[in-house]
Amino acid sequence: MRISTLSIGDELICGQLIDTNAGTIASRLLLEGLRIQRHLTVGDNEPDIIGALSDLGRISDTIIVTGGLGPTADDLTSRAAARATGRRLVINEEARGHVRQMSGKLDNLIVCPLSDKQAMIPTKSVLIPNPSGTACGFHLMHNGCFMFFMPGVPSEMTIMLRDTVIPFILERVPHKRVIRTVSLNLFGPCEAEVDELLSGIARAELGLTLGICVNFPWMKVTLRAEADNDDAVTDLLVPAVSTVRDRLKEYCFSSGDLSMDDTVAELFRDKCLTLSLAESCSGGLIAKRITDIPGSSGYFSEGVVTYSNEAKTRLLGVPADLLNSCGAVSSECASAMAKGARAASGSDLGLAVTGIAGPDGGSEEKPVGTVFISLAAADGCWTKRFQFNGNRDEVRAMTAWTALDWLRRYLLKRE
Repeated sequence: MRISTLSIGDELICGQLIDTNAGTIASRLLLEGLRIQRHLTVGDNEPDIIGALSDLGRISDTIIVTGGLGPTADDLTSRAAARATGRRLVINEEARGHVRQMSGKLDNLIVCPLSDKQAMIPTKSVLIPNPSGTACGFHLMHNGCFMFFMPGVPSEMTIMLRDTVIPFILERVPHKRVIRTVSLNLFGPCEAEVDELLSGIARAELGLTLGICVNFPWMKVTLRAEADNDDAVTDLLVPAVSTVRDRLKEYCFSSGDLSMDDTVAELFRDKCLTLSLAESCSGGLIAKRITDIPGSSGYFSEGVVTYSNEAKTRLLGVPADLLNSCGAVSSECASAMAKGARAASGSDLGLAVTGIAGPDGGSEEKPVGTVFISLAAADGCWTKRFQFNGNRDEVRAMTAWTALDWLRRYLLKRE
């Protein structure tokens, strides 16, 4: 079945809102073995909506439309749908009753005449119930194409998609393909390096595809297998996932929706170790990410933001002469901070970061983006200089990600 989606709204094409509906529809259908082939977005402009429906209708068996069913003057979808399909726009008494019932529940709002606009539905349409909003959806057939129209409010649309639209489509699909997806998350390499590492794994002719999605500062590698049955999909996907893991090695920090923060938290719980932090350029960002995870008090002892030299000396015991001779942004200072944090808290691990996040403060020897990270433990202290690119927020983000990745790699290697 050829399925297309159409999102309607000026706020979408002007960038005021991000269209999450299209992604929700695509992902939910994919779980059912159905793919979206095309997606369009148009504004609240009647000729554009009519044109989009006409264009998609010629190449689609099904169109799923969201947006433009509200009570205001710029909600034009129902009228455009009627004109695009040669139908009259009439008041649907069932839809009118729903509008009044829902409006009465919403803070006892007085139903004004404008609310009847949401009851105007093209003739020869079937209502799609909306249990959580005032606007009913509707569906109709035109020139052999099923067209579904739902509100743009994501919470309302999702329920209507699940309860009505997907079951309707599935009843009319003679043979569904089995589609399964596995996602692996990685940090460290650039996109070109990952592409080279994973060369030759995808076999589109067999139904196995591979995609790389960059979501700064990490990447997601998605393997998708499509076949006639579960066994065939498994035969494609399992060895491919194993090969990807072998080639990515320690770059891969998790699979699915498990974040770097979640991964580090699991490792700390498994290894029964404790951590303390000393942050300078990151300003507490690492501590925030660690404590965002419930249960982090079981392994996170404490963290300090020692922004000034005086604070580094007073709270972490960094010698003043070291700061004078080497500077606060140095390998020597980072090591002293990590050791000082570990000693002050009595934790198993002490991690420290110091650097120049910018936009000012850099020099020829130590430009903006220079960051030193140090990890102190009972079996040693390791310190490394990094040169991160980007603005202040990006440098700080890379610092936090790299620090957490250091913790992950250390914990993985520890018996």
